[in-house]
Amino acid sequence: MASNSVLSGGVSRRSFLCGSVAASAALALAGCGQAAQSASSDAAASSDSSSASGDLAKISFVLDYTPNTNHTGIYVAQSKGYFADEGLDVEIVQPPEDGADALIGAGGAQMGVSYQDVMANSFSSDQPMPYTAVAAIIQHNTSGIMSRAADGITRPKLMEDHTYATWDQPVEQATIKDVVETDGGDYSKINLVPYNVDDEVSGLKANMFDTVWVYEGWAVQNAKVQNYDVNYFSFMSIDDVFDYYTPVIAANDDFAKENPDQVKAFLRAVKKGYEFCVENPSNAADILCDAVPELDSDLVHASQDYLATQYIADASSWGVIDGDRWAKFYQWLNDQGLVQNQLDVNKGYDLSYLEA
Repeated sequence: MASNSVLSGGVSRRSFLCGSVAASAALALAGCGQAAQSASSDAAASSDSSSASGDLAKISFVLDYTPNTNHTGIYVAQSKGYFADEGLDVEIVQPPEDGADALIGAGGAQMGVSYQDVMANSFSSDQPMPYTAVAAIIQHNTSGIMSRAADGITRPKLMEDHTYATWDQPVEQATIKDVVETDGGDYSKINLVPYNVDDEVSGLKANMFDTVWVYEGWAVQNAKVQNYDVNYFSFMSIDDVFDYYTPVIAANDDFAKENPDQVKAFLRAVKKGYEFCVENPSNAADILCDAVPELDSDLVHASQDYLATQYIADASSWGVIDGDRWAKFYQWLNDQGLVQNQLDVNKGYDLSYLEA
């Protein structure tokens, strides 16, 4: 949240995600890296065979982190043969150390998972990477602040005189400052402490911090699974500028320009996959757990039930991006001086590949 191009202060998606779904996923996914790599190898072997026959077009799709419920529609499309039905052999791969964005931008993966805020890192740099968001995985930003229920922190102003676990990143802290001040609070009264845990619920239980940035679809569900009472408020409920797109599917520009039909075919299959997740969350969770057995099944099912209401939410269909919302967040980054160079707020996404 690609070398990892930076917002001012050096924000990278890998470090930004240390306080989100990805960090909690790391705990639930002990050993998952090896499983995912094995799955990728199997897919690669299958792809080699298919390519030799000339029947299927191969696409390498890079995840942003270890597999989690943000990715379920991808795994459903693979498991149910939606990709093959579209003439595609899709290899799901893990990101390199410098992130998924770097691999997509360099063409090492034709498509993959990114985020609107992370893509701003590249778009505002002196050497922007050639990639574009082509669909939204989740329609609204589902991140916010989680705290112990006993502390009664039900709104941003009440973070005053409490500790907040920070990753010490400019965009992160500017977001917290914005929502606290919008709610009439004093940001200077919040005690910032280092974020240094893998699981936010464990950190709250151990009193390592009072408040922490999380994704509702994972950490809040993790608290429910653990029967631990928490309070949560979303950023977008305080200031709608933070209703940006996180995560998105991005495509390498050269690949998309040269193979538009393959991008469209991929999105048709994935759209069908996420629609299945909406209609059949329990079955979708089972598919993800079968693909990645190291995942905590209870957490995956709880998360899947929640995200079934969020993949499409109030949009006309899965994947659409609202241009006004996209532009509003990029304008905020410009206004706050959080980008290396001013962003063109209307660029960075292209819905021409997404069929209604």
